[in-house]
Amino acid sequence: MATKALDKDVSDKISFISYIIPEFALTYKMTVQQAYLYLKQYGGIDYLNRHWWALHTDTPYWAIRSMFNICRRNGGLK
Repeated sequence: MATKALDKDVSDKISFISYIIPEFALTYKMTVQQAYLYLKQYGGIDYLNRHWWALHTDTPYWAIRSMFNICRRNGGLK
């Protein structure tokens, strides 16, 4: 029973991350690959992995804005 819950959490996390990175790319006029590399370089992916559960409960705008703020604090220019 616990395995099914874990599988659901993993599936939900993958779904959210695969949705929010292209949205980030669209918002900041990047390709998805550029967005991923930018987020990876400036800590956005780590933040997303740690806090996806809270980020997915709000509108995509706030998740994208939070990732932007994290990257900006870590030296990102976009």
